[in-house]
Amino acid sequence: MGKPEMPPILTAPGMLANETVCYPIGLMATNGIWMNENPFLFPLPLFLFQMMLIVLTTRLLVFILKPFHQPRVFCELIAGIILGPSAIGQFEVFHKFTFYKASLLFLETIANMGAIYFVFIIGLEMDLSIIRKNGKKALIFTIAGMFLPFLIGCAFSFLLQKKTTMQEGTFLIFFAISLSVTALPVVTRILRELRLIDMEIGQLAKSIALINEIFGVALLVCFVSLAKSIETAFTTSLSIILSCIIFVVFCIFVVRPTITWLIRRIPEDQNFNDFTTSIILVGVMFSGVISDAIGVHPIFGAFVFGLVVPNGPLIVTLIENLEDFITGFLIPIFFVISGLKTNVLKIQGVSTWFTLMLAIILSSAAKVAGTVLVGLFYKVPFSEGIALGLLMNTKGLIGLIALNFGKNQTVIDDTAYAIMVITTIFMNAIISPILVKIYRPARKFIPYKRRTIQRTKVDSELRILSCIHTPWNVPTIINLLEASHPTKKSPISIFSLHLVELTGHASTTLIDHNFQKSEMTAINKMQAQSDNIVHAFEIFGKHTNHVSTQSFTTISPYSTMHEEICNMAEGKRVAFIIIPFHKQQMVDGGMEASNPKFQMVNQIVLANAPCSIGILVDRGLSGSTNLASNQVSHDIVVLFFGGPDDREALSFALRMSEHPRSRLTVIRFLPGLEAIEPTMDPSHDNIKDHGIVTVQIDKDKDKQLDDDYIKEFRMMKTNDESFSYIEKVVNNGEDTVAAIKSMDNMHDLFIVGRGGGIVSRLTIGLNEWSECPELGVIGDLLGSVDFAMKVSVLVVQQYTGLGPHEGGIGTPDNASQQEEQYIMNSSVRG
Repeated sequence: MGKPEMPPILTAPGMLANETVCYPIGLMATNGIWMNENPFLFPLPLFLFQMMLIVLTTRLLVFILKPFHQPRVFCELIAGIILGPSAIGQFEVFHKFTFYKASLLFLETIANMGAIYFVFIIGLEMDLSIIRKNGKKALIFTIAGMFLPFLIGCAFSFLLQKKTTMQEGTFLIFFAISLSVTALPVVTRILRELRLIDMEIGQLAKSIALINEIFGVALLVCFVSLAKSIETAFTTSLSIILSCIIFVVFCIFVVRPTITWLIRRIPEDQNFNDFTTSIILVGVMFSGVISDAIGVHPIFGAFVFGLVVPNGPLIVTLIENLEDFITGFLIPIFFVISGLKTNVLKIQGVSTWFTLMLAIILSSAAKVAGTVLVGLFYKVPFSEGIALGLLMNTKGLIGLIALNFGKNQTVIDDTAYAIMVITTIFMNAIISPILVKIYRPARKFIPYKRRTIQRTKVDSELRILSCIHTPWNVPTIINLLEASHPTKKSPISIFSLHLVELTGHASTTLIDHNFQKSEMTAINKMQAQSDNIVHAFEIFGKHTNHVSTQSFTTISPYSTMHEEICNMAEGKRVAFIIIPFHKQQMVDGGMEASNPKFQMVNQIVLANAPCSIGILVDRGLSGSTNLASNQVSHDIVVLFFGGPDDREALSFALRMSEHPRSRLTVIRFLPGLEAIEPTMDPSHDNIKDHGIVTVQIDKDKDKQLDDDYIKEFRMMKTNDESFSYIEKVVNNGEDTVAAIKSMDNMHDLFIVGRGGGIVSRLTIGLNEWSECPELGVIGDLLGSVDFAMKVSVLVVQQYTGLGPHEGGIGTPDNASQQEEQYIMNSSVRG
């Protein structure tokens, strides 16, 4: 049998500008080694083997470097360098059978497809409203952070350009931009790890990174386009730029309305089908083709297409379907390909390496210095300025795509490419570990004293955060706020927070409806619910005197939703959080859990709240936002057993009792002669298991505080006919239940303290039957289906802080106590 003929070949440009590489065409897979065929000469088995090496190498590096806080992009680039000509690729046997040049066409095509869809996902997750919010400040930070590194890059480029074959001007632009540009995806990842993504510093960092990356990538794309077309005419470059502008306008005014129309055709109760998803994915491909046709990289079209997709469930669906495969499989190929193209041996001489490292260090320091200076002007704390500067030094995908684009277009040679990739690797290698070590968000604690209603002065503003799970929570919460009697001397500021579960892999989002007004009809159920909630609170604010409202929506996983609530409460310096109970009243009067995860959120918020908090068991409350405050009538009962939580409950009831049409009854339960002093709280372990914070209080001192507060309260209400005070003597839990059940059925709201950690003789025997520890013993009794009176219940927990304070209530007002309290809360979160 004669020697087999070689399959037909296809000639195409190779990885280097002066190469022509032969790519065999024909069979994709081998007929088997038994037919004397080498599997590594056929595309499919070779691709599978290459992917096996890439995945194993990258995962091994991720595992090894995880303790050093290295991002995945760093591990993937290092994997490429290890597999490439800088390390293992130098061995002829390995290079000949694995990553030889003819085999890389298919691999690089798959890698670029992954890059296109990854940039599309970045566009989907991009929130342009953060630019509108931070606007001018973010722009000044961006200019200051780019200017000095750009100048340093220009200065050092004259020394490094001599080691390359590139033109001086071309190398200068690419090197200077590679030092000054910021990677938004890497910044977002670090912010998410440090739990800063929705705090003020996180929002500012995302704004700066977004503007910085837009500037950097725009400069790179425009420069590559100009460099490519210099030989033809300047008008060609101008045509490319104008074509990009026309494409963006087309996407905004034609593509976006078309996608919106497509979304509206799908019923709210149905998920997006494969047809809709396929249409969007085809749109990404078409945008990439158009972008490439007008002379820029296809990622430009994919990014713009992602930006114009309307926010809502469609984005969540797309990210759920794409992100795991793109980020876990395709993007590593792209970074490894970048590493495979990098031959660090091209950077020759100690002086060249020294110059490169010096340029990287000086540019990084300059970016940090510029950011800190602007931060001092805007009164940003010094430590946050340092953190922002470090975050702005991160490098990632977009810059590498631009470098690969320039290399493929022969604008960058191998030596220059290696220099710029090493710049990316080195900056990512040092920034993340330094940032994690020097900036600890747990040390940040916003100082403010009025963390409780009892501590809030009668003639000062009361700030309340109202959390909303569903629109069903809104009427009763608004009526409760309406009954809180806002006055000119004591106005109420209300911050409503709609809590929405994040079901995809996108980042947590905080929507400020005061900046982001809805000018179009809601296109999905979540947006419609948020619009209804915002509208309800706006009407309440307009029709109720001395009330100001601000509305927000947080979209986050239930596992971290408590952080959004606590951050909002602390950022707005609220004294009281109102959050709905996880069960809702049904038509037959029973209570059913609408979502069991709500209970987990409530319990963790109780353990971490930076102020007092009330859980509202909603069984309806009279009143309407359409009525003036003097037309509403409420009959309120406070069950007072003693302790800081009960005193806080009485403080809130005091405000409500000032309402001209409200009636308040305070029932104080006192131990009888036969009451037995318990030795321990049987529910303590149960409460501890749920992570709910408890406090230990000196009983004698606490009893005196109760007596003093009740005495003062009664003196204030001496001439108030709408106020009643009753004392009931009980010996145990059974007597307490009987006394509560004997009350008349004319009341519409019970306010009780949660009594966390308080060991009481009056509730002996009730702890064993408690189903919901977040309500406390009495709150659980009132909220149970067995309780005859179907009345709304507000269960109050007072913020006690750590240190002793007047009234036996510890509120950390000094810096050390603030830091300790935040660290304690963080440990509970962990």
